Amino acid sequence: MKDTLSKFTDYLKTEKGASNNTIACYVRDINNLIEYIESNSLEYNKITNTNLNSYLIYLEKMGRAPSTISRNVASIHSYFRYLYKNNLIKEDPSSNLLSPKIEKKIPEVLTLEEIDILLNQPNDNDCKGIRDKAMLEVLYATGIRVSELINLKTKDVNINLGYIKCNDTKKERIIPMGQVSKNSLTKYLEQARKIMIKDPNEEFLFVNCLGNSMSRQGFWKIIKSYAQKAGIYKKITPHILRHSFATHLIENGADLRSVQEMLGHSDISTTQIYAQMSNNRLKEVYEKAHPRA
Repeated sequence: MKDTLSKFTDYLKTEKGASNNTIACYVRDINNLIEYIESNSLEYNKITNTNLNSYLIYLEKMGRAPSTISRNVASIHSYFRYLYKNNLIKEDPSSNLLSPKIEKKIPEVLTLEEIDILLNQPNDNDCKGIRDKAMLEVLYATGIRVSELINLKTKDVNINLGYIKCNDTKKERIIPMGQVSKNSLTKYLEQARKIMIKDPNEEFLFVNCLGNSMSRQGFWKIIKSYAQKAGIYKKITPHILRHSFATHLIENGADLRSVQEMLGHSDISTTQIYAQMSNNRLKEVYEKAHPRA
């Protein structure tokens, strides 16, 4: 079964064009399933729908969150579909496997005041501060994912026309930038990046202090430290700027379709949660301000 997993990994990379994060999650999920199968002395080509449902129940008993179990279902579906299509099994036991219902949580966002405080934390008198300021400004100005931010190349930026080109696994997105983010990015490119890079042919836009490409963990530490410095005690993650970007756009009149396109959501229902947040906020303001609320 381990042999099929390596082939499945190649299939995800070459044919499905899955991101590295998706592949890592799928491989981890299937590895855990394989351990369960082997510990119960089952043969993978004789796995039934009942066996897989038993595994999901096992995950639930282990305290796994519904979102984690749902992702496992997606991984299992993809894996056994691959085995079936390649005639490695006679039937797909995952075909009727159902995901648990997941209650959509309202994401945490920052207020405009908190955004201003956070983005003004970096000291732009040194290279690191100039870089950090540019990264935070670009992230909030464009709403791109952190993985997309750290994978930006210098060729993806057009400061004169004021946009960045973002390549996700499905399609290319062109996202506009405002003047503040353009100014911060220009300062980084002209004053800091040329000092920080070791290789003049380095393609990545944002680099760490060693001159290499920035990691997700590295950026997470950056934003967390500035949040603490700013006295913001909400649950801060790099994704909070993406949520704030979308919420603030909609609160200021942006239409859902435009926000959906900038965020790169394939389904507009994913974007609608930000409209719901905006409506909830308006209701709170009304109830606090209106004398007959």
